[in-house]
Amino acid sequence: MISARTGSLMNGEPNLSTIERGTYMLAGLGLAAAAAKPRPNPMLNILALLGGSYLAWRGYVGNCPVKAALTGSHGSDRIAHHS
Repeated sequence: MISARTGSLMNGEPNLSTIERGTYMLAGLGLAAAAAKPRPNPMLNILALLGGSYLAWRGYVGNCPVKAALTGSHGSDRIAHHS
């Protein structure tokens, strides 16, 4: 059973442009790939994998709650472009 909170994480209004989505996915996949490199502290591998996966997922979904909080927008129709 999917909780209401999980549903809202997956179905939020997109607030990322196509370029931003690609950047999130590329950075996330790169960070997750970096987790494959052996390190003395395996916790760093886990953190890199989790962080990279999260970034890639946010890029795929097209919604970033951090960007929404910083810009005050909750949808693609509210994205402000400053000159």
